Amino acid sequence: MRLSRQARRVAATLAGVVLLAPSLAASATPPGELPQTAARPGFGPSFTHEMARLARAIATDNLSAAESLFFPEAAYVRLKTGVIAYPSSDYQGRLVAFYRLDLAAYHQALYAGARTHYVTARANPADAAWITPGACENRFGYWHVGGVRLLFRRNQTLVSVAVDSLISWRGAWYVVHLGPNPRPRDVGTVDDFVKGPGQPGPAGGC
Repeated sequence: MRLSRQARRVAATLAGVVLLAPSLAASATPPGELPQTAARPGFGPSFTHEMARLARAIATDNLSAAESLFFPEAAYVRLKTGVIAYPSSDYQGRLVAFYRLDLAAYHQALYAGARTHYVTARANPADAAWITPGACENRFGYWHVGGVRLLFRRNQTLVSVAVDSLISWRGAWYVVHLGPNPRPRDVGTVDDFVKGPGQPGPAGGC
């Protein structure tokens, strides 16, 4: 039986879908399960977009949305295996637990009893530093930047808060500490809430 021209086009399209399916499945591997690279994350549109997503998560106190911006657990386990005991437990019981507490604290400080709107994020690219393998109890190297500023308009007053630490995995920035690390008490803590835009940084840390 001879296929019509339209049927042949449909068949060719379906064949292309079948051929593409394996590559699409491969690309769905979570980043944390892939090897680290030395690619340096930028501070352009992707950074701006991710910080806006973080600000929206703070505005809604939405941990699920905020967790998508957090350093992947699989990557953390890779960094810490053989260096600290029970890295997965440390990830959930310390890093994510503090992140949850900090998210609520940032939401309360910025939005409780106020009309608040996110403005932008500021960072000093010169503060980004490569942390070498073996430093800071980590098996692999990564890029680190501290003190990124999130700016908000709160009741017509410009205010800003710091994101304590971003680190990289495969050329992308992830939050690893929202509030200060270390901190005097194990409670949700806002890092460097000030009037005005504040100053990104300082450099250093890991």
